[in-house]
Amino acid sequence: MPRLLTPVALGALPPGRALDLLQDALDGRADPLLPVPDDAAAARRLSSLRPGTALQAGEDDDADPTALVVATSGSTGEPKGALLPANALHASATATHDRLGGPGTWLLALAPHHVAGVQVLVRSLVAGTEPEALDLTHGFDIDAFAAATASLRQRAAGRCYTALVPTQLVRLLDAGGPAREALATFDAVLIGGAAASPSLLHRAGDAGVRVVTTYGMTETCGGCVYDGVPLEGVQVDVADGGHPGSVGRIRLGGPVVARGYRLRPDAPQFESSPGLRWFTTGDIGRFEGPRLTVLGRADDVIVTGGENVAPQAVEAIVSEVSGVADCLVVGVPDEQWGQRVVALIVASSGPTDAPALLVDVRQAVKGRLGAPSAPHDVLLVGALPATTLGKPDRRSAARAAEQMLGRAPSPSSG
Repeated sequence: MPRLLTPVALGALPPGRALDLLQDALDGRADPLLPVPDDAAAARRLSSLRPGTALQAGEDDDADPTALVVATSGSTGEPKGALLPANALHASATATHDRLGGPGTWLLALAPHHVAGVQVLVRSLVAGTEPEALDLTHGFDIDAFAAATASLRQRAAGRCYTALVPTQLVRLLDAGGPAREALATFDAVLIGGAAASPSLLHRAGDAGVRVVTTYGMTETCGGCVYDGVPLEGVQVDVADGGHPGSVGRIRLGGPVVARGYRLRPDAPQFESSPGLRWFTTGDIGRFEGPRLTVLGRADDVIVTGGENVAPQAVEAIVSEVSGVADCLVVGVPDEQWGQRVVALIVASSGPTDAPALLVDVRQAVKGRLGAPSAPHDVLLVGALPATTLGKPDRRSAARAAEQMLGRAPSPSSG
């Protein structure tokens, strides 16, 4: 009998009911689930994944049923649906608990139609615990987070975990008081969805928050590299990276990799070798010793004067410069250089002398990455553009940089 892809708004359900539906899907007793947003209009944007119709040839396996089809971001085009088998979801959840120090009780603070949110539910099933869930109908609320953490701590017998995106972590740290105190009670706070700046990680550490940075995507059941180190069973290859320390496209392999994409059986990002599935990401990175450093999207690489510049590597250095609270590095068209390297910066406090800051920024970047990576311009902004998931919105940032540079020429790059 064909198995039908069944849409479900997990975030609108009580946690216990959501767990029951997920358990049936993982066991193969029920049809595979397509987690959708609570908002009906937003859910309709997933109609291209053909909810309510049967899985096709190659999209399922009786021995390892597809339990979930989770949509990737559709902000830049039609969403893709990652086919996540039950074994892959179990492997991811088990490896996460092993790395964190054992099973625990989770606070769900992310929408469960995204992989990071639904994995909190899967981990809860594997751990045999019921999560505490935030009401995200009207967005993320810091007071509600503190209250939910207190409720979780009152009933949880052992370890407690949560997963956040960087913007949520910033808001909680900025709020101070009960919100920041609540953060510090967790045995681990997973941070993913976007890169967390070194300055943010330092702030969290100073506040006693046990942050674990994660790297992964929907196609790998969420994060599969924690603090730069792959989870048990996960393999990482920097394709075309050549010698150690060189830069290349990141490939992820292992039991956590999706079966493929819904309605796209020949998607070139997926490949299989005997007993192992691989996914080629859109990211570039390098190994620094045993740790993977993600340098950003391959499409985001800035080509300036014939040199390739990875903006995330520049951001990591700029964020450590005195006076910088946050930054985003983009390329804007330039007749001489092809692209100019431009740093949009949120100052840490009070008025900032942009020309002086530019000198400091260029010196710091040149000393560690070389002159081509040093920003030509520093633009001071009140906040950095971000997507609804809290990821840096580089396209919006690049447009804003072009407009600002067109209105007011920046200081000489020296």
